[in-house]
Amino acid sequence: MTLSEENYLKTIYHLTHRLEGEISTNAIAERMETKASSVTDMLKKLADKDLVFYKKYQGVSLTETGRYTAKMIVRKHRLWEVFLVDKLDFSWDEVHDIAEQLEHIKSDQLISKLDAFLGHPTEDPHGDPIPNAQGEIIKTEKHLLSELPLRKKSVCVGVRDTSSEFLKYLDKQQIALGTTFEIIEKEDFDASIVVRVGDSEKTLSSKTAGNLYVKLL
Repeated sequence: MTLSEENYLKTIYHLTHRLEGEISTNAIAERMETKASSVTDMLKKLADKDLVFYKKYQGVSLTETGRYTAKMIVRKHRLWEVFLVDKLDFSWDEVHDIAEQLEHIKSDQLISKLDAFLGHPTEDPHGDPIPNAQGEIIKTEKHLLSELPLRKKSVCVGVRDTSSEFLKYLDKQQIALGTTFEIIEKEDFDASIVVRVGDSEKTLSSKTAGNLYVKLL
């Protein structure tokens, strides 16, 4: 597979977790910042390789082979992110672009040894699950902080927005995986919330709270 083909598969895989039903060529084109005609050409190639089901004007979905292949690309990406953060002291906002390059390394033996070296992690530095070598994913129940009622205590287990800008903002707010929250006030006007974090209180915008995944305590 080419690097471009792998990127398309991964994009379709991620979109299936955000959108319902078949994935449109326009959705793929928007995500990959390319032309819909280029997407169509690539989908035909992937369909010829039995990696996607594609019918013109009806969207696309992954075949069983395509889904497994996409999961293995995601697996490599997230394992490299763990390595970069845990072993090379990169911050969580720096690793995505580097992992985008490393995820295309073809050696299964290298990835297997990397997984073992890291202690078989099940989540990346952003809280996203890492598929195992069989493509299985351990899912944990999580909610968006913005959806929780007052007085419920929770702990941050992931982020919906993994952009460098958002992660840097969280660093400034001293919010990371493992941070505990208790919502003590909700503002009707702009949906912002006041949360207790340790011994202090913070006001979080609805956009911030809507991008933090938490688990109830």
